[in-house]
Amino acid sequence: MDATRTAQVMAALRELYPEAKPELNFRNPFETLIATILSAQCTDRRVNLVTAKLFPQYPDAFAMAKLTPEELEPMIRECGLYHSKAKHIVAACRALVEQYGGNVPSTREELMKLPGVGQKTAGVVLLAAFGDDQIPVDTHVFRVSRRIGLADGNTPEKVEAQLRERLDRDIWSLGHHLIIWHGRRCCHARRPECERCPLNDGLCEKHMES
Repeated sequence: MDATRTAQVMAALRELYPEAKPELNFRNPFETLIATILSAQCTDRRVNLVTAKLFPQYPDAFAMAKLTPEELEPMIRECGLYHSKAKHIVAACRALVEQYGGNVPSTREELMKLPGVGQKTAGVVLLAAFGDDQIPVDTHVFRVSRRIGLADGNTPEKVEAQLRERLDRDIWSLGHHLIIWHGRRCCHARRPECERCPLNDGLCEKHMES
């Protein structure tokens, strides 16, 4: 997709979703980290229901590090994958206490050393908690970017690199949210609602091929 059409795609999405923003609830870097780990293969709405009960009881890394994974599991069961998530969260909190004084680090390299934190989670934390310019690639960003032609990489890492190259840096963060909102509200994985999509008029490569 050339620069002109890329700009047109982003303009159309901005008009469609002027209120695009994070949909996970969090108030600080610690809550951002935990909520993002919980959000893997789970809806933000369900994560918000779980963290609304979890964070008042365990408001920081010091409190959560005292738990065992087995104690945390029933509290996060509704988020799915709770065995591995509980193990990673407890281990990450203990690392935060032991290595960072309970604070969440603000660099990608340090974040990705924490258990359960990959490139996407690190990017979300940097974006949402520290205001850094990032384009984290979750399942929605990966699917929608490739489908409409903003990227064609075959891994999240390659798609992220392509988006960083093709989008102006000052809209990286906004672009991340716009693409996610489009994936959740229109460009669904199984049954995309192409008939009502503003990109189907010469902007979406998949629609143009059909």
